[in-house]
Parts: sequence; structure tokens; C-alpha cells
Amino acid sequence: MNYPGEAAGAVLATPLRMLARVGYGLYAWIVFVVLAFGAVCCTAVLPGIERRRRVAHRAAGTLLKLALPRLTVRSMQLIPSGQCVIVANHASYVDGVVFTAVLPPRFGFVIKREMNRVPLAGLLLRRLGSLFVERAKGQRGASDARRVLRTALKGSSLVFFPEGTFAPSPGLLKFHVGAFTTAVRVGCPIVPAVVRGTRAVLPHGAWLPRRARIEVEFLEPLTPSAVRASEAAVELRDRTRAVILSRLQEPDLAA
Repeated sequence: MNYPGEAAGAVLATPLRMLARVGYGLYAWIVFVVLAFGAVCCTAVLPGIERRRRVAHRAAGTLLKLALPRLTVRSMQLIPSGQCVIVANHASYVDGVVFTAVLPPRFGFVIKREMNRVPLAGLLLRRLGSLFVERAKGQRGASDARRVLRTALKGSSLVFFPEGTFAPSPGLLKFHVGAFTTAVRVGCPIVPAVVRGTRAVLPHGAWLPRRARIEVEFLEPLTPSAVRASEAAVELRDRTRAVILSRLQEPDLAA
């Protein structure tokens, strides 16, 4: 049996929750804009990619502490001290911020070319040494792949989101082979990573962030077992995806 006071309280609670959600979302955006603007200004004048990445690393870490404090990082000790390629599932635009905060500044990001055209974000990413790649096959995509390989051959450690994009619903899309071809050609290990919770923070199509727990888990490094380079990249891709899918515990959208 519901009493009149309880019913009125329930009716009042819903608008209050909505107001709190909007307030938090606006607060998170204000913090993000202030820190992002500061990072853009600093990286625009600072010499050296390493210094600029340290600024971005600190800005992203500060953002998470102020706006998304519920972050857990597991098994970071599995990341080799030498060169490696990290590949992770992709669930939200928040993923890049999270990995920028979590990983040391020696890592560069491989990002879809569309981000290069986003005002300020494109400038910041370029100043951080991010590599933009065309997802579609063609001359531009092949040229981008060669540029990524040249960067890796110089000793750079890279981060890929091999799905290339993220879906509106939970699940793991098919993996592009570029990250794995790069690792095979360079001769460095692949480190699978699983990120959980970022989709809840900023779902597909949403603009206001929400409170949610984020978790990043690094898995055992993998090396190819096939001999031929073309077979090794595909084998490494499939094995890495299977490991991430088993830990992610979301639907297989490529099935």
C-alpha cells in the first residue's frame, strides 16, 4: 500500500534525479573544456612531442580525478618496458581520454582521419604526434598505413582501437588488421587491453556525460606464432580479438 506522501516523494525524485544528471553532465563538460583549452595552449608552444604528451597526460588525469573519479586500472605491470603495440576495444569517445591518462607519454595514438577535421581536437592530436589513418581501403589508406609503419620502425610504441569505430549497442566489432601488421613487421608484442564503463559514461549519440565506474585491464602480451608475415598478422589479430572478447563479456558483433 502506498501512502500519499510516498507517492509525492517518488514523483519529486524523478525530476531531481534528472536535474542532478544534467548538472553533473554540464560540470563534466566545463572541466573538460577548461583542461582541454589549457592543454591546447600549452602544446601549441611547447617544443618536443614528449613534453606535449606529458601535458596531455596530466590534463587527462586531472579530468578523470575531478569528473570521473571511479577509475580502476588492472595489471598495468604487463605492459613491457620496451616497444609494444596496445590494442583495445572501443566503446566511447571517452576511451582516448582514459588511455591518455593511464598510459605513459611514450605512447602515441593511431586515430581515424575524421578526427583531424575536428576544431581544436585535431590541432591537439597533431601536436601530440597522433597518426591519422583512413579506414577505407584505397591509396590514402595505404599511404597512411606506410606512415604508421615508418613511425613504428623508429621505435615508437602505439595505441590502436582496431575496430575503427564503436557501435550504438554493447559488443565487439570486427578488427582491422593494421595494428597487427605493424607489430609483426616491427617485431614487437601486442598488448591486449579491455576498457569497461566508458559506454555508460558517454553513450553513442549522447552529449552529456554520466556517472559510471570505468575499468581498464591489460592482458598478457601476445606474439605471432605463424611464420609468414601475412599469415602472422591475421593469426595475431584473431587471437587478440578472441582474448579481448572473452574478458569483455559483451556480444560478438562480427559473428
